[in-house]
Amino acid sequence: MENNRKKVLFISSEMSPFLESNALSDIARMLPQAVQESDNEVRILVPRFGVINERRNRLHEVVRLSGMNITIDDNDNPLTIKVASIPNTKMQVYFLDNEDYFHRKSVYGDDENEFFEDNDERTIFFCKGALETVKKLGWYPDIIHCQGWMTSLIPLYLNVCSLLQTYG
Repeated sequence: MENNRKKVLFISSEMSPFLESNALSDIARMLPQAVQESDNEVRILVPRFGVINERRNRLHEVVRLSGMNITIDDNDNPLTIKVASIPNTKMQVYFLDNEDYFHRKSVYGDDENEFFEDNDERTIFFCKGALETVKKLGWYPDIIHCQGWMTSLIPLYLNVCSLLQTYG
């Protein structure tokens, strides 16, 4: 019998029930569960925005994964990894955390609905941090599903890395 089990990595900028901002959160919640219930191995990575309540969602630090630094413009930015389980499922979500980039009272913009000026750096941090987290997990996916604009650099990074390995 052939084993068609796949390792599927979901990287999303939002996810229900941790962040309820729009339909993207709901899709990010239901799709990984459906894939896992189809006998696949799933991992989920999302940013740990400041509006996500750590106590209510029972987030706790994964010490063996934390302690990395993500470099942006010659600045080292500490990456902390936290984990929580999705209620009534057998799925865990890894939260990528950084005090400077994510501990804010809103997700993408200020009280006047203006995007934060450093959203570009926040995106770079999250995308690079997601790839470094997967390396540190030692878990290499067959499929990577990126969801939300904050994940948009991941395919580019993966393509560049592939080109460097081929031609570098």
